[in-house]
Amino acid sequence: MTRATARRRVVRLRGDGRSTRPDALAAEEPLEIRLGGEPLTVTMRTPGQDFDLVAGFLVGEGLVHTADELAALRYCAGTDEAGANTYNVVDATLRTPGALPLSAHRNLLTTSACGLCGRDTVDAVRTHVRHKVADDPLTVPPALLYGLPDRLREAQRTFESTGGLHAAGLFDPATGELLCAREDVGRHNAVDKVVGWALRAGRLPLTGHVLLVSGRASFELTQKAALAGVPLLAAVSAPSSLAVDLAEELGLTLVGFLRGEGANVYTRPDRIS
Repeated sequence: MTRATARRRVVRLRGDGRSTRPDALAAEEPLEIRLGGEPLTVTMRTPGQDFDLVAGFLVGEGLVHTADELAALRYCAGTDEAGANTYNVVDATLRTPGALPLSAHRNLLTTSACGLCGRDTVDAVRTHVRHKVADDPLTVPPALLYGLPDRLREAQRTFESTGGLHAAGLFDPATGELLCAREDVGRHNAVDKVVGWALRAGRLPLTGHVLLVSGRASFELTQKAALAGVPLLAAVSAPSSLAVDLAEELGLTLVGFLRGEGANVYTRPDRIS
């Protein structure tokens, strides 16, 4: 088993019977993110693809827009009781120090459940979006859109063994090819890992791409998609009202309840050809 999972013994109840058996759980551990050696924030995440997570987090904070702006990522000292590196501290170095990050508007600890916890006001997270997704000429046929959730599910290896992870997937809308899939206990972390992968691969902005999330579409996920230049965000569950408002404001296509051969298109339906 990788660090993405942990094993625990459980008592399994089935009708009037019970048995004891090992069970696989999705791992959740803190990751301290430092910027230039200084503590920035702590997020609860599933270990794995930590550099992607940090890179994507910095994009979501409006601190980084291209791979050239990120000078280095490295694990720092962080040891367990046996003295082994926990790999739970990552330090990022920018080529040019940026402005005060959005995390200054929130509490230091960010849970895996919410990427916006502790923000003072909604206005504090309406960052300047460099990539004008409203001008993206992307169009996607419904039939291709309907097939994306199954392709993402096939890539969710850890979910298959634990049932406890969210996922995000980046797709090429011309072919439906899954370019990158990431899993995490936090919805926003899964998206950060995808965006961070794209940043480190020199693929930002993600013009002409589709981002799919396995849960609901929240305000912060819509913001992260827009900051990465994604013109179409789809979710298998419902969007929030603020997510729809933000997508409408930015000209981003927001799709919810993408299941089987059906979906609800909340904004910019002209992109669904």
